[in-house]
Amino acid sequence: MTPERLDVEQALPRLQALASRLWSTESRHHPGQLAWSCAYGEPQVLDLGPAFLLDDAWAWLESADWLEICGADPGSVDAVVTAALSEAAEEVTASTLETETVVVDVLARHGFAEVESPWFTHHHLDLTGLPQVALPEGYAVRAVRAGEAEQRAAVHRAAWSPTSRVTTAAHERLMTTPPYRPDLDHVVIAPDGTWVASCCTWLDDATGVALVEPVGCVEEHARRGLATAASVSALTAARDAGATTGLVCPRGDDGYPVPARLYRGIGFVPGARTRTYRLTR
Repeated sequence: MTPERLDVEQALPRLQALASRLWSTESRHHPGQLAWSCAYGEPQVLDLGPAFLLDDAWAWLESADWLEICGADPGSVDAVVTAALSEAAEEVTASTLETETVVVDVLARHGFAEVESPWFTHHHLDLTGLPQVALPEGYAVRAVRAGEAEQRAAVHRAAWSPTSRVTTAAHERLMTTPPYRPDLDHVVIAPDGTWVASCCTWLDDATGVALVEPVGCVEEHARRGLATAASVSALTAARDAGATTGLVCPRGDDGYPVPARLYRGIGFVPGARTRTYRLTR
């Protein structure tokens, strides 16, 4: 049982296909999350590592010291983790949902131990229960259009950080990475025409699950419900495109509680949380 080693750009469709096939409310990976992780920055900046694949499991060195894992068969998961660790740094960290017991057990057999770290809670929403979009007077929300990568990247950086890796070139690349769809990527526009909030949703047609990733609002327009409006608008579009379930994965610890409150206000219900494991050799 020898895993195939591929650059992640070659491997991505297969990583996404297995994540989709194995997806449940107890699994960590979604095709949209993998697309975002692979393409939110320019390749030379992200410097992503290789993936190791079998038909029913994969391990991806997102960096030499960070390992992502997907699979449900213990033998296959062990094989891909073993292959990945042969190229990993001396200290390597992995994060998994607490419900992914096969992955947790394999990590333990390889010497990983749980460590304290910021953690995330997967939240789910039946999209039949979405509220209506609500905006302050003068604001508008709409989908991104072709040729708007520069403005879309700029509103992300304005909301998150001026040094964000989401450049215009990176967002152009992201927009060509399945399952990205511009009709599910929504922005809020202020009365003066400035883009001030955004939400991208990623629809997995096979499961009907629409992942919210990422959401942001610039500080000057915060606390007006704009991030909520962008999220509800994008999720409504996803529902119209066939989505049945919303998924979002905000921080669950006390260090950054606001996003979770926002999503629960929309109707998302918290589920399993992530746990972080580290191997030091």
